[in-house]
Amino acid sequence: MSDTSRRHFLITAGWGAAGAGPNDTINLALIGCGARGRSLLIPYFQKQPGARFVAVCDVNSKHLADGRARAGGERVAAYHDYRKLLEDKSIDAVIIATNQHWHVLPAIAACQAGKDVYLEKPVGNSIGEARFAIAAARKYNRIVQIGTQQRSQEHYQRAVEVVRSGKLGEISEVKVWDYENQAPGAGSPPDCAPPPELDWDFYVGPAPWRAYNPNVYYNYGYDWYKLSGGGHQVAWGVHHFDIVLWAMGVEWPRTVSAMGGNYAFQDNHDWPNTFSATAEFGPGPVARNGFLLQYTMRVGCKREARSHGKCFLGSQASMLLDRAGYTILPEPRCGQKPDPPEEVATAKDDNRAFEVFLENVRQRKQPAANLETGHAASGLGHLMNISWQAGRGIRWDAAKEQVVEDPQANALVMKPYRAPWKLTA
Repeated sequence: MSDTSRRHFLITAGWGAAGAGPNDTINLALIGCGARGRSLLIPYFQKQPGARFVAVCDVNSKHLADGRARAGGERVAAYHDYRKLLEDKSIDAVIIATNQHWHVLPAIAACQAGKDVYLEKPVGNSIGEARFAIAAARKYNRIVQIGTQQRSQEHYQRAVEVVRSGKLGEISEVKVWDYENQAPGAGSPPDCAPPPELDWDFYVGPAPWRAYNPNVYYNYGYDWYKLSGGGHQVAWGVHHFDIVLWAMGVEWPRTVSAMGGNYAFQDNHDWPNTFSATAEFGPGPVARNGFLLQYTMRVGCKREARSHGKCFLGSQASMLLDRAGYTILPEPRCGQKPDPPEEVATAKDDNRAFEVFLENVRQRKQPAANLETGHAASGLGHLMNISWQAGRGIRWDAAKEQVVEDPQANALVMKPYRAPWKLTA
């Protein structure tokens, strides 16, 4: 038995026999010291009893130094290459907070190295990548939790119970939206040399090569380029879609159709700044006749007070749901006064997901926000993008995870990997 296997066996056996308390320290490593990793994930996990950072990793030397300082200073190991970090046998679990095109490869490598994983959403930068991550987690029996943190929040759990109870009646449509105002846009600066602190070749990694552009790397631009993201329909949409699929008891749509363009302003982003898509779902445990999911996104006008949310539209009532809570609005009937709205506020437990991850690691329990649920929630946004890129509606075979009778669109299910990077489970 190897040192890693022996150590894992002893830890698992100890946890299984006696459970684990807050004094059982879990050694964490952060892969990806960008804004979210440094400013959010490090402090949130540091607040959890029995957790400490022992290593950090980033291909940007300035981000790496800042991440190390925030994680604990000189006692924390710093790595340029995540593969070297994963050789450290003292690490129990890794938090992957890289950009989307760097989610799957480190997750697989962490599973192979015997580490549990907290993986920021979405699951990969294409649909096809996720199958490799799922296979690796199963093969190496690792705990992998996805950063769709809303699953761990009380008011979302209660909202799902309401939808499944039938209280809303027959649900025929669910509307989902993401509205912001980023006008006048990021502009179109020319490609240029990367800053000296950034290893651009490593950053591009498995994605098809493209030259450095400041918009790609800074100011959350990575969500808006094919290199590293899929627009709000993936980055934000995954949170909404995860709750909708969970509540409605479904996984994949039958058909998807999308359209959009740069109608709000002009810049050099790859994905549109104004976007709408419709996904048709077949019969399920809640919508017995099927339902439509309508998604809209714009970043040229926020307007609505609840700018990121969803609404379940039923024959008896509708539910407006977002991170502030939910409101149930009874459907008015002819000649009858409708019942007053029912409102439930958030328990302000948006950090609960980090507690849940550590609990799952200690208890060797697979999370509710797992790779399979994350795959479907991420995949819906990717399917919308496939339809938009193809310029037509698509039909989806969920069993085979293929676009039906459309080779051009189906080719977009898996993005090509740049040598020497390869996907293996």
